[in-house]
Amino acid sequence: MFDSFSKEDLIIILNETSFEINNYRKDQVIHLQSEVCESMGVILKGKVAIQKIDDEGNILTINIFSAPEIIGAHLIFSAHNVYPMTVVADSNVVIMRFKKDLLIRLGRDNPEFMVALLQVISDRTIILADKIRSISYQTIRNQITAFLVYEYHSQKSQVIKLRYSKKELAERFGVQRTSLSRELHKMHCAGLLDYDARTITIKDLDLIAKAKGP
Repeated sequence: MFDSFSKEDLIIILNETSFEINNYRKDQVIHLQSEVCESMGVILKGKVAIQKIDDEGNILTINIFSAPEIIGAHLIFSAHNVYPMTVVADSNVVIMRFKKDLLIRLGRDNPEFMVALLQVISDRTIILADKIRSISYQTIRNQITAFLVYEYHSQKSQVIKLRYSKKELAERFGVQRTSLSRELHKMHCAGLLDYDARTITIKDLDLIAKAKGP
């Protein structure tokens, strides 16, 4: 992605702007699901795993990216720039981070860089979508269940505090808000959960984990 810059030009640009280099140990969490993406990372060393916890609490590895691949490029310019899955160090990892304003400057100064960045974003979106599609096709109830079980492990509470609105949650599931509300109501009537505008309470974790849509 940086091939269109000379080494000298990159040194000058980096000396004039702020960037970070972070080190992570194997199995250390780099980004949590629902964490806001504030930078694009270039993997300088090692491998990172994109993981999701299924409705039984099992960890699914969606994909693994290695140096010198990019993470966060498909999120940083999004209006909903939160990580949909957890990013974990699959080995000892070194990541160099670029803020959005620096990426904008690089693209403004070098159109070839912007084209390469857009290609990375497009390719990464397709890769992740294909991986998720190949793993499973989930009903709305399955998606709600997976979300609740993951947040239960993350928040360590059966009272799940929502970080976004029901509309945003429906968008993450790829369904209409009315469909999400209807399924939540069915799960409430079945004694699986209670909910209000800010929380969803898991009434029976074992029952939730085993819940299957009709």
